[in-house]
Amino acid sequence: MNHPDRDAWEQAGRRLLLKAVEEFAYEELLVPVPDPDPVPDALPVPGAGTAGRYRLDLGDDVHWTLRAARGTFGTWRVEPGSLLRHPDVPDGQEAGPERLLLDARRVLGWDGATTAEVLRELTATRRADAEAIVRALPAAELADLDHLELEAYQDGHPCMLLNKGRLGFSASDAAAYAPESAPAVRLLWAAVHSDLATYSGVPGLDAERLLAEELDRATRERFAAALAEHCARTGLSDEDFSWLPVHPFHWDEAVATLFVPFLAEGRIVPLGQSDDRYRPLQSIRTLANIDHPHRRNVKVPLLIRNTLVWRGLSTEPTEAAPDVSAWLHSVRDADPYLSEELRIHPLGEVAAVAVGHPLYESVEDAPYRYHELLGAVWREPVAALLDTDAGERARTMAALLKTGSDGRALTAELVERSGLTPAAWLERFFGALLPGLLHYLYRYGVAFCPHGENTVVLFDRDEIPIGTAVKDFAEDVNLLPGARPEYATLSERADRVLLRWPAHELAHSLLSAVFAGHFRFFAPLCAGQLGVPEDEFWALVRAEIERYHARFPELADRFDSYGLLAPSFDRVALNREQLLGGGFHDRSERDEGFDVVHGTVPNPLAVAPARIGDRK
Repeated sequence: MNHPDRDAWEQAGRRLLLKAVEEFAYEELLVPVPDPDPVPDALPVPGAGTAGRYRLDLGDDVHWTLRAARGTFGTWRVEPGSLLRHPDVPDGQEAGPERLLLDARRVLGWDGATTAEVLRELTATRRADAEAIVRALPAAELADLDHLELEAYQDGHPCMLLNKGRLGFSASDAAAYAPESAPAVRLLWAAVHSDLATYSGVPGLDAERLLAEELDRATRERFAAALAEHCARTGLSDEDFSWLPVHPFHWDEAVATLFVPFLAEGRIVPLGQSDDRYRPLQSIRTLANIDHPHRRNVKVPLLIRNTLVWRGLSTEPTEAAPDVSAWLHSVRDADPYLSEELRIHPLGEVAAVAVGHPLYESVEDAPYRYHELLGAVWREPVAALLDTDAGERARTMAALLKTGSDGRALTAELVERSGLTPAAWLERFFGALLPGLLHYLYRYGVAFCPHGENTVVLFDRDEIPIGTAVKDFAEDVNLLPGARPEYATLSERADRVLLRWPAHELAHSLLSAVFAGHFRFFAPLCAGQLGVPEDEFWALVRAEIERYHARFPELADRFDSYGLLAPSFDRVALNREQLLGGGFHDRSERDEGFDVVHGTVPNPLAVAPARIGDRK
C-alpha cells in the first residue's frame, strides 16, 4: 500500500495549518488579537495591504503568533511560514495543524469524541492532499486537460478545512474510488422490485429508452437473462423490476448488509457488472462515463461522510429530480433571454430510481443516512454541451482557483492563451457566469447552489468564457415562499421537496456560494497572478450586476429585496456548521435549517465603483 512521502506530508501540513488559521479566524472560531511585540519588518500581502503581528491565546500558557493582513469580507491572509507555537513543540514533534487543533480544543469546546473525529478527518484530508501534491502538474499541463481529467487535480472546498475526509473509505477504497486517484470504476447493476423502487423520468424518457441509451445491447441481454432466470425461480415478473447501477463500495458496505432481507426474498436481484468504465467527479458519488462520454453521468449513494454530510440519496428528492429538471428547462426554453441571448444550461437530472427501505422508513427518527441508502440519478453530461469541432472546452469554476506545481495559476495560463487583457477576460467570465443566475433569481425566484464544483464554465477555442452549466437540483434548488405564478407549472412532487426561503436568504446562492465562497479566494489570486487589483475585480462584478439591472428595469422592486449590493450580509460559517453545529452527530434530519451563520461581513460590492457599460 502506497503512502505519501515525508516532503509531501509536511507540505500538506503547512497548507492545512495556514488554512485552519485563516478560515477559523474568518468565521471567528478563533480570534487573533494584536501582538504587543514590535514588528519592524512588516511586509505587504498582495491585495491586502501590510501585514501585522497577531497572536492566538489558547490557554494553558500556549499561544500561537502569526503575521497577517486583512482582506475582502474581513478575511485573514496569513504570511506563509509566520505561524509559530509558543512554547515550541518538543523535539521530534510537529507544530502542524493537528497540534493547533489540540491546543484550541478548549477554546472550541470540543469533547473527547468530537476531538477524535476531527483528528480522524484531518488526517484523512492531509493524506489526500499529500498524495495530490505528489501528482501535481504545472499550469500549462493542467490547461491541456479535458474536463474529466482535470477533476483529478482539484483542491477541495476552499472554505472548509476538513474537505477530503471520506470517512468510511479505507486507504484501498480511497485509492480505488477517490477523484484524485483518477480511477476507472465499473458499476454493479441490480434489479429492484416495484414494492421498493420507483422509476421517474423527464417526459419522453421511460425506463426502457433510458437503459437502451445507457447500456450496450449485449449488456442488456445479459442482465435480462439473469433477471429472467431469477423470476423463473421465484414466480415474480421481470416487468415489475427497475434496474439501477450501484457503486461497488456501496454494494459491499450497505446493500449486501442492510438490504439482505430483500436480497434473500428476491426483491433485489444482482445483475452483474456493466462494461463501461466511469470516473468519479469531485463530489465522489457522481461518476462520468470514460468509454462513452456522451452517456449520462450517474449519481449514486455512498455510505461515507464527507465535509458536512453523509453522501446518500434521499428517496423523495431522488424521485422528484426529473420533475425539477424538466421545470428548470421549461423556464429557460420559454424565456428568450435565457435560451437565445445567454448560454446557461441546467444539467438535467433526467431519470431516477428511488429505493426505499421499509424497516428504516418505520423509524422516522433514525439518523438520516438510513433514509437515503439506495437509488440512482442520471444527469446530462458536460461533454454533450460542447462543440468539440469548434474547440470548446469545459472546466468547473473550482478549477479556476487551482495553482500548478510551478506556482502559476491555471487562470493565468488561460488568460495568456486568450490574448485578452486580464480585465477583459474577467469581464467575459463574469458575463458568462452571472446574468443567467441573476435572471433565474430575480425573474423566477429560483436559486441554484452554484459553488465552484457545481458550476461548470464553458470556453471557446481561445479559452474565453462563453457560458455556464449548473448542476444539483432536487436538494439544492431553492424557491421563495408562497404560491407564486412563476411556480404554477411545477409538479406537486417537485414542489413538495424544494425548500423555500425569503429573498434575502435565497440571495445567498450568490452572496455566499459565489461571492464569499469562491470570489473571496479568486479575487486575491487575480491580484497576485493577473495584476488586477481587488477593488477593480469587485468593480467588474458590480458592473455585471448593474448591467443586468439596467437591462430589466421592470424588476427593480425585486433588486433591493435580495440585497446583492447591500452594505453587509450574514456570514455563512461552514466550519462552524461542521465542527460545532452537529456535523459529527447522528441527527435524523440532514438540513435542520438554513446554513449556520455567524455575524455579518462587509459586502465589497457595496463600495465598488460603478463601471457599467458595454463589455470590452
